[in-house]
Amino acid sequence: MSLNNILGSAVSGLAAAQAGLKSVSNNIANVGVSGYARERVNLSTGVVSGQVSGVKVGEPSRVADRFLEANVYRRAGDYGRADVTAGYLDRLQSLLGQPGAASGLPARLDAITSSAVAMTGSQSSAQTVAVFTADVQDAIDSMQQLTSDVDGLRGDVESEVGYSVDKINSLLKRIHDLNTTVASATGQGRNVGGAADQRMTAIEELSSLISVNVRDQPDGRVSIETANGATLLDKKLRQLNYPNAGLGTSQPVYPTIEIRFAEDSGAMGAATGEKLDSAAVGGKLGGLLDLRDRALPAFSEQMGVLFSGLSEALNAVSNAGSTVPPPASLDGRQTGLVGGDRLGFTGAATFAVTKADGTLVAKTSVNFDTMPAGATVNDMVAAINAGLGGAGTATFTDGKLSIKANGAGNGVVVAQNETNPSARGGVGVSQYFGLNDFVRSDSSTLVPSGLAAGDPHGFAAGETTQIVLRDATGRALTNYTLTPAAGGTVGDLVTQLNASPLGDFGAFSLDDRGRMRFEPTASLSGATLSIPSDSTDRFGTGRGFSALLGLTGTSSGLGNAQVRPDVLASPAKLPLARFQDNAAVGAKALGAGDTRGATDFVNKLAGSLDLGKDGTTTIERFSSLLLGRTGLEASQAKGNLLDASARRDDAVNRRDSFSGVNIDEELAQMVVLQNSYSAAARVISTASEMYDTLLNMV
Repeated sequence: MSLNNILGSAVSGLAAAQAGLKSVSNNIANVGVSGYARERVNLSTGVVSGQVSGVKVGEPSRVADRFLEANVYRRAGDYGRADVTAGYLDRLQSLLGQPGAASGLPARLDAITSSAVAMTGSQSSAQTVAVFTADVQDAIDSMQQLTSDVDGLRGDVESEVGYSVDKINSLLKRIHDLNTTVASATGQGRNVGGAADQRMTAIEELSSLISVNVRDQPDGRVSIETANGATLLDKKLRQLNYPNAGLGTSQPVYPTIEIRFAEDSGAMGAATGEKLDSAAVGGKLGGLLDLRDRALPAFSEQMGVLFSGLSEALNAVSNAGSTVPPPASLDGRQTGLVGGDRLGFTGAATFAVTKADGTLVAKTSVNFDTMPAGATVNDMVAAINAGLGGAGTATFTDGKLSIKANGAGNGVVVAQNETNPSARGGVGVSQYFGLNDFVRSDSSTLVPSGLAAGDPHGFAAGETTQIVLRDATGRALTNYTLTPAAGGTVGDLVTQLNASPLGDFGAFSLDDRGRMRFEPTASLSGATLSIPSDSTDRFGTGRGFSALLGLTGTSSGLGNAQVRPDVLASPAKLPLARFQDNAAVGAKALGAGDTRGATDFVNKLAGSLDLGKDGTTTIERFSSLLLGRTGLEASQAKGNLLDASARRDDAVNRRDSFSGVNIDEELAQMVVLQNSYSAAARVISTASEMYDTLLNMV
């Protein structure tokens, strides 16, 4: 080897050592920086004309493992979803109050039973009755406040959905820009470490917001897809389009998040046809969508079912009783029926007029079983008027039944037959028409409709009901607008729904109480229906499809429910007395001090109720299960957060232990490089001495 070759090899060794020391110095300067991948200089053997000629120094490269990085992305997505879910479910649980707290809903429901028991033991004093009515109103207020608070939570979730979409868009644009930088540097053979590190950090943040799959491309770029395969980034930038971004209000239905092509500036273009519409997208966004579209609406719906059971139980007792003196008139609520509708009652009920002291003036027993098969509501009104013989007058106008006593000081009583009580949809005639309700609501009948398949639905042409079916993740499976044909029957509605796209996922039916039911297929366990909008109006009565047929618990009428104001103002108007059905005209049919109704309240509140799709159970058990399930989900969410946090931290540690900077290793490498530098310098020095010797020889 010539002296020139020796000097060239030594100089290349110096350059290699210097490049290595520069990388080591850069690594040490970034020790402890999260997401920084250490550099190593690429060295190769120099070959000239088939002979080894020193060392070739290449560009530094990142020391990173893409599989470890992909694991961090996956764990970050799990953590993002667990974090947001745990946070909101903890807030929901806090709204319910601490177990045993006097202000919590469980305590308020218990207070109703306790005060009902107190009425039975104190001869129903005005004070105990006042406590009972106040406890019922407090429980209703508590349920309404909970529903309102849950709507507020849902609005907060919606705000975060908008913010998350904006953040995802900014991260996608940043990654796209860094992709361009990395691809350019890769093509020119330059170091891509800095840009690649920044890109990795941006992808990690993106993966916490939405679960992604990251694929390396030959030109140094990365392509990004969602967990369900929708492309977010390749050589073309895409952005998420969400019309509601930042509104932060609870709504019946929300628009889906579209993926659109975008210019490099971020300006959106045409839609790709792909959407993000369920919790399956994962990450924080997936958790938010699950809360907004499934968890929180499900709680509100169950709260409506709880109110329906409570109001039905209380009204069943109040409609079976009367006050002493009885009211001069009983005015019912809107039923959604018209005079020509099928009557549909079985059993018998007594309609009576008494004096203020309870002395019977007139009575008539209407046996619905003996009425003609085609009997209508008008026929019942006529039978009542004929039976009372002018002592009282019944009218049915605009869907409301009213009975008025004729004669100064007289009052009206409606009582169930003791051996064969009247019933339509499982409730007595007085309760069905709401003649003596304890709890009222302007937006609900508070009882099952009792409609049969052959009854006219009563909806006019052009009236519609929008129905959305969601799976257990909150994803909208299908959306159908029910448009009833004028003149059709309730059975026609069932047939139309089963023939619609909704019918592909389950079956609709009408139960024996006139409630519409949907049974999802076995593969769709946990699927739920919601009704975002309903413009139907049965025969102009103001009662539509959702209110009459009870397809969802959100039509319970909880929003504007209240204890009857006159009962709250005057506890003596709570109907606790029982009518003596066997009393003759001129005899006492009602007695002051009769507290049998108080015992009935206790028994009814402790008994089982038919809650439709939610089964037959007691109010206490249903409320305990509802609130207990909420607490359990909050506890599980906390546990999932701890697990997700530990797994994410472990994945980050594994990645950083491989690609991060170890100060001891770098110092050891520095010693090696210094020795290498010294060796190369010594070779140069020796070669220089050899040159001097040769020159001196000449």
